[in-house]
Amino acid sequence: MYAGSNKGVNFKAIPKGLPKADEHLELVHRTIDIENLKLDENEIVLRNLYLSIDPYIRVTLREPHIKSSLPLSQVGQIINGLGVSEVVKSNSPTYKVGDLVYGSIGWEEYSRVPGVDYKLIDKKSINEIPLSYHIGILNMGGLTCYASLTTIGKPKKGETIYISAAAGATGKLVGQMAKIKGLKVVGSTGSDEKVDFLLNELKFDAAFNYKKVDPDKALSELCPDGIDIYFDNVGGETLEIALDHCNKFARVISCGMVSQYNISNPKEKYGVKNLDILFQKSICIQGFLVFEFAGTDIEKDFERDFVEWIKTGKIINKETIIDGIENATEAFIDMLNGKTVGKTVVKIADY
Repeated sequence: MYAGSNKGVNFKAIPKGLPKADEHLELVHRTIDIENLKLDENEIVLRNLYLSIDPYIRVTLREPHIKSSLPLSQVGQIINGLGVSEVVKSNSPTYKVGDLVYGSIGWEEYSRVPGVDYKLIDKKSINEIPLSYHIGILNMGGLTCYASLTTIGKPKKGETIYISAAAGATGKLVGQMAKIKGLKVVGSTGSDEKVDFLLNELKFDAAFNYKKVDPDKALSELCPDGIDIYFDNVGGETLEIALDHCNKFARVISCGMVSQYNISNPKEKYGVKNLDILFQKSICIQGFLVFEFAGTDIEKDFERDFVEWIKTGKIINKETIIDGIENATEAFIDMLNGKTVGKTVVKIADY
């Protein structure tokens, strides 16, 4: 009986701070016998090709008693994420062998899953757009930016937007989209290399390295007329500083708070001290989950616009691609540490 490799990343222990390889996330060597695997009704087996490495995964690595709208990862089990896969066995009327799909997968080479809620990928499209784009810019990653900026930010030509973690998977797309809509775009990031990327490749109007430049002074100089939209990926002190520079009727889009994700003790989290400015300046601050926009008209608009923008070169998609599921943990930790540029992707297998 033939059994092929099915290496995966196991959630070994709950981290108190930044996750560590082997201590919290462990590579496990397993096998899978696809030919002789008996599937339940509607089950499918996926050969995973690309895995999306996202900050939200850190939120799922929590104690069970912590409330979260995201499903928590279970200690002792393979971590789940989003990815692009090929159907290699099917007992589902919806998905046939050979189909390319996007959706929930394990951090592993093969996933046995219920055949529901997977998005079919048109194979013809990969002749023009890389297959890896389907785990980010063409799906939840791109929709995150498009839907939130459109519905919460309500951008108007000539306004100023400030984006934290601007060289990351989300920030870089929000900035380019804002440029298309005629906004002045200012971004902050954590290295001079990333500042150069924002200014010279993505054509941001201004950018600064928050590790070298005081953010309060930088925003005073780069946003002399104030901030109309703040796209927040960081939270904490960065949010507090940005609020001080917001104009009346500014919109704050709360997309993430990566500065707080590795703090397990609630008492150690940063307490924003100037929230009274919200009513003083009639500022709107709103969070969201991208899944709220799935299946809506805004998703249809996003799919139409982003495909056009990619094909016409109006949007550049920067990826950091890491080879091999055995390197997924390192890629995840590097992403949390801000060492990667753009979208972080693990290539698990060739297609």
